[in-house]
Amino acid sequence: MKIGVLSDTHGLLRPEVLEALSGCAAILHGGDINRQDIIDELERIAPVYVVRGNNDREWAQRIPLTLDFTLGGLRVAMAHKKKDLPEDLSPYDLAVFGHSHKYAESRLGRTLLLNPGSCGPRRFNQAITLAVLEAEAGRSASTASTSPTGAGRWRRRRPRT
Repeated sequence: MKIGVLSDTHGLLRPEVLEALSGCAAILHGGDINRQDIIDELERIAPVYVVRGNNDREWAQRIPLTLDFTLGGLRVAMAHKKKDLPEDLSPYDLAVFGHSHKYAESRLGRTLLLNPGSCGPRRFNQAITLAVLEAEAGRSASTASTSPTGAGRWRRRRPRT
């Protein structure tokens, strides 16, 4: 199962992002969306699981601050800020967060902790990034981070398991 993971779009969906997400069975958004039409556009590609970020104001009150669900056999926790994830991540295969605009991934036991960075407006001179997961039921997810290289192309890192 191919799962797109992004965060901190801040009202901008780049064409390269939409292209990278094409073919995904689901999309996880770690918050700071800024507008409902961003979610609507992503839902044209695949079902979207989204949490509210600190910049998602009145329009986003219906969006939860955290999520806990199963997707394709993977147990997933999501929050915009890492500190808002469950204290005990051992039951989870994947924990997604955003906020820092900086791509990060690590393992805590079997749990993949993933911050896809930001693919919205460039901030803090950081790279524009997102992640695409390849996941199978009963196995933990592996990632390939992506960032634009120009002309609609994305540089891909080798998947980590």
